[in-house]
Amino acid sequence: MTSDNKMEIFKNKKVIVTGHTGFKGSWLTAWLKILGADVIGISLDPPTPVSHYDSANIADGIEDYRTDIRNLDSLVKIFADAKPDYVFHLAAQPIVAKSYNDPIETWTTNVLGTINILEALKNLSNQCTAVIITSDKCYDNVEWEWGYRENDALGGPDPYSASKGAAEIAIKSYVKSYFNNPKKGIRVASARAGNVIGGGDWADNRIVPDSVKAWSNDQPLELRNPHSTRPWQHVLEPLGGYLVLASKLSSNDELHGEAFNFGPPSQQNYSVLSLVEEMSKHWEKVNWEVPKKSNDSFYESGLLKLNCDKALHLLDWKAVLKFEDTVKLTAEWYRSFYEDEKNISETTDKQIKIYQKLLS
Repeated sequence: MTSDNKMEIFKNKKVIVTGHTGFKGSWLTAWLKILGADVIGISLDPPTPVSHYDSANIADGIEDYRTDIRNLDSLVKIFADAKPDYVFHLAAQPIVAKSYNDPIETWTTNVLGTINILEALKNLSNQCTAVIITSDKCYDNVEWEWGYRENDALGGPDPYSASKGAAEIAIKSYVKSYFNNPKKGIRVASARAGNVIGGGDWADNRIVPDSVKAWSNDQPLELRNPHSTRPWQHVLEPLGGYLVLASKLSSNDELHGEAFNFGPPSQQNYSVLSLVEEMSKHWEKVNWEVPKKSNDSFYESGLLKLNCDKALHLLDWKAVLKFEDTVKLTAEWYRSFYEDEKNISETTDKQIKIYQKLLS
């Protein structure tokens, strides 16, 4: 079955996307709209003054609920009214640095918010397939050279990573306690991915937004941790994995309760400096500098890899973009934004369609 066939399952289906105003959520919503889904978005306002959600007119043609996922009563009502066929839960507090400054918001959003989504699912009377997205940082990262597998230890030293590990434990608990018979209605799986890049991300303390913000204003870019390595992937790569997982989970009971990693090949692990150097090839005026001493007082892992063999074996999914193509797509989106923001929705749709063909 080709990827296009897998994606056809979403046509005319009711799909809830939490965090639809955020970076990954807005791209997923745009993709689902192209696939003909009826999207119901649940989120707070866009997290940054400039956003992919607003710039690309993602709100057109969807139901848009501005609701905090920590509000259980509101979630239960939206789910009951919508009777969704699919749910993609992406709403989160996603910034490691912010988790140190506001651990309470991080824990309540990422753990209790996820539990509230599971509670809303538990109250449904219709069949529904849910993909709960956590993070690659849910693992207890000891910075070993090989990729983490889905059965490796969960946890993390910083509030963000720990909250994502806790969310995974909550998901497993609900599957065992309340969703233990998928034939009766609710199927759930979790997805772990991270370090995505792509057009439309404007968050603070992320290397690509920091780069384009600096370079578009002819300012030097300060590289905080130039030698930290990450499995960089374009935002459409894990989103494609989530869609494939939901498609297969809806008809395969054996995938119920499983967790899946979505990331690039293990050898595609590049440093922050390498990413900036590759980005600079697609920008006219660039400048960067490495401070003599980092001002950061918080811990952030230096090495992180995922083993994605399970997704390949059970879902027939693998990342298809090379590192250079990932960076090129990202840079082209931002270049298009700065040249003519009014047409950025066309750029978004074009890149989705290009990527979907690569998955076929």
